[in-house]
Amino acid sequence: MAVITYQCPNCGGDLRFDPETQKYRCEYCRSDFEQETMTALEKEQKDRAMPTEPAPESGSRQPEEGTAKGAVSGEEPGAVCYTCPSCGAEIVTDEHTTATFCYYCHNPVVLAGEMQGEYLPDCVLPFAIDKDRAIEIFEQWISKKKYVPRAFYVRESIEKISGVYFPCWLYSCQVDGKLEADGLKLRTWTAGDFRYTETAKYDVARSGQMQVSRVTRNALSKASRELVEGVLPYEMEKLQPFRTGYLSGFMAQRRDMEKEQFEKELKTEVQSFAEESLRSQICGYDRLEVRSQSLNIENEQWQYGLMPVWTLTYRDPKQDKMYYFACNGQTGKVCGQLPTDRGRLAALFGVIAGPLFLGLLLAGYLI
Repeated sequence: MAVITYQCPNCGGDLRFDPETQKYRCEYCRSDFEQETMTALEKEQKDRAMPTEPAPESGSRQPEEGTAKGAVSGEEPGAVCYTCPSCGAEIVTDEHTTATFCYYCHNPVVLAGEMQGEYLPDCVLPFAIDKDRAIEIFEQWISKKKYVPRAFYVRESIEKISGVYFPCWLYSCQVDGKLEADGLKLRTWTAGDFRYTETAKYDVARSGQMQVSRVTRNALSKASRELVEGVLPYEMEKLQPFRTGYLSGFMAQRRDMEKEQFEKELKTEVQSFAEESLRSQICGYDRLEVRSQSLNIENEQWQYGLMPVWTLTYRDPKQDKMYYFACNGQTGKVCGQLPTDRGRLAALFGVIAGPLFLGLLLAGYLI
């Protein structure tokens, strides 16, 4: 399985995608390169990686005899081992990781073999917010929160914020809708001891087409799916055709949920929205009685894409619970769950309750 690292043509340093310039930057000589250069480098690396005779590829899975497929001996099931092209160290990760870092030489590594065939993304939404800006957004967000454990926002923890591409299914379609109904107008009045009601019935019909573009569903079944769903939506008009270079310098996950798992839910959601849209165009009636309606979905299209998220997680050892912060890597929208420092809450209670208790005692004494 191919493992790719992008090296600077000028100095050999590692190249990473820079969200600010939307180019690829060398971490050492600070040179910038366009996508065309990265495409050529990627092709060159793949050509060099082609074996001349049957042999294990650098970066291929290396299960030992007797272990489960894709597993590394001594590791948890599902762990996979690769070889870093830069330093030769072994990289152990899970079977759904597609981009990560070598823990020895710290070079970004793209596990290109995990994105082949059916797992090759159609598109990617590149990061538009860099790490410094993500940290700034986090600090602004956390400054408004009180009674959070200090371990959650100490500098060492904040620096661990990670840029991750999460896999998503994007659903598009066209809905042809038609609705026929009776629109009722009621008029009431009183004459003497009698109350009269006049009902006027009108024939009402509405029809139209609705274009649905890129409804997003997170394609991970893990608990980390909250990190994506909480920062939706994205500006989908900025999607780019997938290039592995966009992953350089970031982490990435491969999907573990297929589009069939969302199909029924999405169709129901789209049809409900289309029906509501048709009904909203009918006004001026006191009551609407629908006689018939049809909502036909056509031209369905699915895209498999990667969405950018800055993430920071914290496990509270006392409660054994995971808390998280997530920031949309394009728009900056944030969401998160925060732990509560019970010690600081207890101290606050003491500050407030102590004087109040003494005041009550003094009042009782004076009485």
